[in-house]
Amino acid sequence: MNIWEEDKLLVFIAFVIPGFVAIKAYELFFPSQRMDSSKQVVDAVAYSCFNYSVLIWPIYLVEHYDLQSKYPFAYGAFYFFVFFIAPVFWVYLWKKIRQTEYFQKLVPHPTQKPWDFVFGQRKAYWVIVNLKNGEKVAGMYGPNSFASSAPADEQIYLEQLWVLNEDDGFERPAEQTAGVIILSSEIKSIELIHSGEQLDDREED
Repeated sequence: MNIWEEDKLLVFIAFVIPGFVAIKAYELFFPSQRMDSSKQVVDAVAYSCFNYSVLIWPIYLVEHYDLQSKYPFAYGAFYFFVFFIAPVFWVYLWKKIRQTEYFQKLVPHPTQKPWDFVFGQRKAYWVIVNLKNGEKVAGMYGPNSFASSAPADEQIYLEQLWVLNEDDGFERPAEQTAGVIILSSEIKSIELIHSGEQLDDREED
């Protein structure tokens, strides 16, 4: 079978591409272990069918009134929406539904790791990292900081390194600090202290 024949290629695009777009959007919204794309064909076809089942009525109207010959640009824009925009929207809508308090009583939270849940909220924190060797590293997790997300190993970059006093209070920034990167293999636990700011809000100031 030659997949590059026109009719087979159109079938491939119609029943695989929207599904793959949905899968990639899902991996973006719900970071997790990524599967080999070759193993996702069945899922892609299933998601494409779902996409068409939801949009069956507008698709019928577009084809019934011959939008292709009358308004070719609008016809192309519509199917661009069907293939690329709608699959992402369904995943986003599913994300919002799964994050509701009611739905979480029925199924597990979509975010698999507390690390991703906490740092995915885009909040600023004062941070004390307790290392396995007994030392403590303190700093500011702000708009220029970064925390890795699944499936990458947990790592955190604090944009400012701070000096702690005897009571583990934040005394002052370390001299000439440009931040610190800490690997998960060195971390025993992380203490987070509210700064009262949203990272997105700080970035706008």
